[in-house]
Amino acid sequence: MIAESADILTLVQQQFPALSEKALQEEIAGVGKLMHFRAGEVIMDYGDFVKLVPLVVQGAVKVTREDPLEARELLLYYLQAGEACAMSFSCCMMHKKSEIRTEAEDDTAIIAIPIRYMDEWMTRYPSWKNFVMSTYDRKILDLVNVVDSIAFKNLDERLIEYLQKRVAANNNNRVISATHQEIAQELNVTREAVSRLLKSLEKSGVVKLGRNQLLFKK
Repeated sequence: MIAESADILTLVQQQFPALSEKALQEEIAGVGKLMHFRAGEVIMDYGDFVKLVPLVVQGAVKVTREDPLEARELLLYYLQAGEACAMSFSCCMMHKKSEIRTEAEDDTAIIAIPIRYMDEWMTRYPSWKNFVMSTYDRKILDLVNVVDSIAFKNLDERLIEYLQKRVAANNNNRVISATHQEIAQELNVTREAVSRLLKSLEKSGVVKLGRNQLLFKK
């Protein structure tokens, strides 16, 4: 766990080398707040007004979208150290409520930046503008991959891809703590379908199932 007294300037330099202007780094260190979240803790929920933009410096953050009619969720993407949430940028710049939920996948630390600096930094610091635009670009590709996966891939392919993303988000830890119901919610499918596929994958030696967790061997 990163200590509360950690030097935010050092964290920015280590985790966000693309934010290269020294004046920008110093401003982030001056206005940013280091915040810690335990695994499973909600950072921002549906309907919240976005007041802070998170820069992830430790752990991983899960970003999901809810179907308001059926109260089901869909996993959009993960954020890891050195990344920020494109949809948070969008909400804060347009002053609208959040349409996503961000949740700590692992014990996580972020540098929280008040939204009032977003527009100002876009005009003052080329590296900040480039960082925001490249964040949008990467996460749009992630969302395109989600759409492609739903539209064109079989459920067994989607499940394996999901497990691979969970492993990557947890520093390649292949033990995934999740119930079949939780996995089904994030894939927006039924629990029965997930359970059936996981049992099939276990027979094939791809996973080893345990109580509320599994070992992904692939």
